[in-house]
Amino acid sequence: MTSTPLGWLGIVRLGLVHSALGAIVVLTTSTLNRVMAVELALPVALPAALVAWHYAVQLSRPRWGYGSDMGRRRTPWIIGGMGVLAMGALLAANATALMAASPVAGIVLALIAFTMIGAGVGASGTSLLALLATRVTPTRRPAAAAITWIMMVVGIVITAGVAGALLDPFSMQRLALIASGIALIAFLVTLLAVRGVEGEVAPVTSASAEPKPDFRTVLKETLADPRARLFGVFVFVSMVAYSAQDLILEPFAGLVFGMTPGQSTQMSGMQHGGVLIGMILVGAAGGMVGGRGAGWMRGSTILGCAGSAVALSLLAVAAAVGPGWPISLTVFGLGFFNGVFAVAAIGSMMALAGAGPDGDEAGGREGIRMGVWGAAQAIAFALGGFFGAVGVDIGRRIFAEDATAFLTVFAIEAGLFVAAALIATRIGRAARQAPSAFTPVRGAEHVQA
Repeated sequence: MTSTPLGWLGIVRLGLVHSALGAIVVLTTSTLNRVMAVELALPVALPAALVAWHYAVQLSRPRWGYGSDMGRRRTPWIIGGMGVLAMGALLAANATALMAASPVAGIVLALIAFTMIGAGVGASGTSLLALLATRVTPTRRPAAAAITWIMMVVGIVITAGVAGALLDPFSMQRLALIASGIALIAFLVTLLAVRGVEGEVAPVTSASAEPKPDFRTVLKETLADPRARLFGVFVFVSMVAYSAQDLILEPFAGLVFGMTPGQSTQMSGMQHGGVLIGMILVGAAGGMVGGRGAGWMRGSTILGCAGSAVALSLLAVAAAVGPGWPISLTVFGLGFFNGVFAVAAIGSMMALAGAGPDGDEAGGREGIRMGVWGAAQAIAFALGGFFGAVGVDIGRRIFAEDATAFLTVFAIEAGLFVAAALIATRIGRAARQAPSAFTPVRGAEHVQA
């Protein structure tokens, strides 16, 4: 696929789409999770199962990526996916309110809502990443990964802070109103951000009259690449570790530290603030090392995983100590190291997405490769989030106290991050054996300032 790489303005505009996506996701996977578990006194496994289901729906990501590859256009998939996501978020907020009066009807409605959320995130997120992979040059990949993910975290932080302040005093009506405003703003931002971005490059013309390969053939070719498989394993293990704490952190703050919904939501904002700083530092340093940064980025990935393991170990200690422990500082540290490994991993993902099995260019297969890794992430989040929540529920039954249950789950997560760091070292060895995986994208000489 011949194209002119994105300039900084184009990268920032796509980052705005990530901001919009993050704003909606934090509402559905964090705030609604807290409301179901604490305010409605429902089992923690219920919101975890709903979130796990929305990740299971994202197993369709390879198909979304294949569709955008074959259609040679990413924008319609981004806009359409964001529209479905926004509608799903509105429905999820109303379903949560319905659970208070009619739990069964509320759960059924929530299942439909989270199906829409999963489909929307899969379609928009996969196409957005594919667009970045095809249009960003190697020297700008660390900075581009940082910019787009920083902007997503900014959207999450702003949403968490504003929504947290507006939610107190809490009511279901107030929750529904806030959800409506967030969804509408996010969709409008997406429409404005993607307008004309693909128009910055020359139109793509058909290189041959050969029929398009079918989905199964393309998927089989992608899975045959050993580097793609190894990276998928890393994504899976690291995302299991990350997602297991994501769904239980706010309930942990409420049950062990006695925080209100507004306070726990703002604490979540502290975590994402740490992510933001970690991403900024890695992106800026990666930009300075430029084309020599592949090894440095792999080292940053390992550092991020190891630091996250330490932070989760401290959360386990916090569960044992209880009120009085500097929980906000610990959560901030967890976010910081999550940000370090996220940007480093995304930078590597951008490089591998455009590389074929032999190190040559993937030839318009960026979407399905991103889809495969997105599916690995979806499976990890589905299993990780459910494991974290169910682990807490089982621990509360076994130990008859909240603190020990949370301590056990946090300790297991720390071990998974250690395993992810070890896998990342293998990716480094594989990359040294096949350095062509980091070759420039076509048209790099036409980078716009």
